[in-house]
Amino acid sequence: MVRLLFWIALIAAAIWLWRRLKRPASTQQRPNEQSAAPMVRCSHCGVHLPQDRALSQRQEWYCTQAHLEQGPKSIER
Repeated sequence: MVRLLFWIALIAAAIWLWRRLKRPASTQQRPNEQSAAPMVRCSHCGVHLPQDRALSQRQEWYCTQAHLEQGPKSIER
């Protein structure tokens, strides 16, 4: 029984060490997080969406054509 627990602990330690040594290589492959699209807020409903998917009119942003046509709305919370 003790021998079995020893091998389980040894294998768990080896897996933990292997993952720890492998982790720095995988974190260096994420430079795309810095180039995330800027987010804007819909002037009608308040939903946040990427700027490249939003519609713009007079320096205001909208999420859909219907909200663009309805115009800005005061958001009460």
